[in-house]
Amino acid sequence: MWSKELAEIKEAGLYRQLRTVDVVDDGGYALVNGKKMLMLASNNYLGLAHDERLIEASIRATKRLGAGSTGSRLTTGNTTLHEQLEERLAQFKQTEAAIVCNTGYMANIAALTTVVGKEDVILSDEMNHASIIDGCRLSRAQTIVYSHCDLHDLEEKLKAASAYRRRLIVTDGVFSMDGNIAPLPGIVALAQRYDALVMVDDAHATGVLGCCGRGTAEHFGLTGSIDIQMGTLSKAIGAEGGYIAGSRLLIDYLLNRARPFIFSTSLPPGVIASALEAIGIIQQEQERRQHLLQMSRKLYGGLTALGYDIWGGETPILAVICKEANKAVSLSQMLYEHGIFAPAIRPPTVPMGTSRVRLTVMASHQKQDIERVIAVFRTIHC
Repeated sequence: MWSKELAEIKEAGLYRQLRTVDVVDDGGYALVNGKKMLMLASNNYLGLAHDERLIEASIRATKRLGAGSTGSRLTTGNTTLHEQLEERLAQFKQTEAAIVCNTGYMANIAALTTVVGKEDVILSDEMNHASIIDGCRLSRAQTIVYSHCDLHDLEEKLKAASAYRRRLIVTDGVFSMDGNIAPLPGIVALAQRYDALVMVDDAHATGVLGCCGRGTAEHFGLTGSIDIQMGTLSKAIGAEGGYIAGSRLLIDYLLNRARPFIFSTSLPPGVIASALEAIGIIQQEQERRQHLLQMSRKLYGGLTALGYDIWGGETPILAVICKEANKAVSLSQMLYEHGIFAPAIRPPTVPMGTSRVRLTVMASHQKQDIERVIAVFRTIHC
């Protein structure tokens, strides 16, 4: 039934296969299909996913409270650890409260399907993550897409949306496929001018941006100006899950109305404990974030000097633009043959004509690792 469609996917260079990643160490390397590779595809930005302190915290919590949480948060799945994590997240994000969901994807769905409805409008950046797009579709609100990071286009569409009951602007803080940062000061100014709420997906900014790693709002000095801050526990924090942070009223409303939160078995104690441990480390060890950004800038500078078309540069996400899907696949394969793991990113994940190899730097990468990557790129091309 599906053989023809699969053949067309392969011919277009869009065929995908799973690879096993069995072992990752603190040095930025992994066993990919049994081959030791320099890992440049992980969202483990601060190298915390394999930190012994997180692992030990998870083991202790699992031994004390069990492997599973046994129920939803509103039945039997709410432990003291869950409440401690939400308190810690609110303190870290400098909001009144926070609520934890099972994934970042579910956190976006929870927020967008709860805070707006059919009488409202969402203004969404055209390059927002798929979970935001799906949340917009499920919300029943009218969705208006504005041009990527284009404040003029956003303003024109805000003007046209004045008749709706509620206006919500939603944007990634750091765009996961491009590595650029949303123009948050301009977005907040427009929201204040046109009486709109602002929601920021901080999945790739939490732990990375801001003087204390709190994310995009802190990066721009806008702490307290964002109505809804969403993020994940699975990237820089190194664990699993998602969260929404904001006012006490918002969080209480989500607890009572957000279906992805209400009808999901809660995350297990071991995962919650590891996230708690990680947030403490992020706050105490700022050198991890500083080293990460130094290595990111080094790689960006080296690749642009070689003449590559690189998007990003301010964050650990760098996109090596190849345009055509087959060229991106070819570049990824050449890197693989040189012991560097960096998969090709193709439509529908990114728009047609912008296929790329996405590189992500981690704090566990050292100067010699980055120099090795630059040396390999010097010998190949897409």
